[in-house]
Amino acid sequence: MDLTTAIELCLSLPCAEETTPFGPDTLVYKTHGKVFAITSPENHPPFINLKCDPERSALLRDQYEGITPAYHMNKKHWNSVLLDGSIPSHTIAGLIRHSFDLIWNGLPRKIRESHTGEQGDSR
Repeated sequence: MDLTTAIELCLSLPCAEETTPFGPDTLVYKTHGKVFAITSPENHPPFINLKCDPERSALLRDQYEGITPAYHMNKKHWNSVLLDGSIPSHTIAGLIRHSFDLIWNGLPRKIRESHTGEQGDSR
């Protein structure tokens, strides 16, 4: 998966928005004000930081060299995922969705219920 496709996937999720709170070189993807992905188009090779369940993070880091603890983030909960072709696209898509779901499921129930049906079977 390339960076453009990863960004499109992030923006396709309900209530997702692209922000630049750290300046124009860092793109931050949020839902209802909560961050679920961060990237910078200037990075080569490109990567995206995604939130992840700690146990799953450990397994992924063992399985893929391109998944490492996220720089400048809580390394227990965030991974940097290389977008250099070394990780299958379906795996990256699943990790983007997993990151979003972790944030979504932490939102107040009233917000989640107001968007029932937008997230598929989990909403």
